[in-house]
Amino acid sequence: MTITVNGLGELKKLAGSELGTSPWTEITQDRINTFADATGDHQWIHTDPERAAAGPFGAPIAHGYLTLALFIPLFTGLLDVEGVTTKVNYGLNKVRFPAPVPAGSRIRLVARLADVEDVPGGGVQITVDGTIEIEGGKKPACVLQSISRFYA
Repeated sequence: MTITVNGLGELKKLAGSELGTSPWTEITQDRINTFADATGDHQWIHTDPERAAAGPFGAPIAHGYLTLALFIPLFTGLLDVEGVTTKVNYGLNKVRFPAPVPAGSRIRLVARLADVEDVPGGGVQITVDGTIEIEGGKKPACVLQSISRFYA
């Protein structure tokens, strides 16, 4: 379920709040191959299902950066900020990939709005603690802290 806020004032009131859990998203081999084409990273553990089946993970796995890149579409399903003119990805404080994401598995995001602070230029900077889970997995696929800015 998406939380919708109108303006920076309402966004500030959410600081420290759990934002919830996104729907599951399937990581298909086609999605992995498309990411490999976009980045030029065609390492066999990602793109060669036969060879990867005999490799250390028993199947092809998603690129860690593909999992990370999916943070934004997963996150936008949790929080919608209306009444702003600009939304900018500002960076990351920390990212870890504790477990690989096998092709054909599903992931989802659990997020918390850790902090909201004013920034020069009439905006706010948000810090989001995110965990990307693998369905049935014992460890998360990705643990991150994302920084974004919103301007009115």
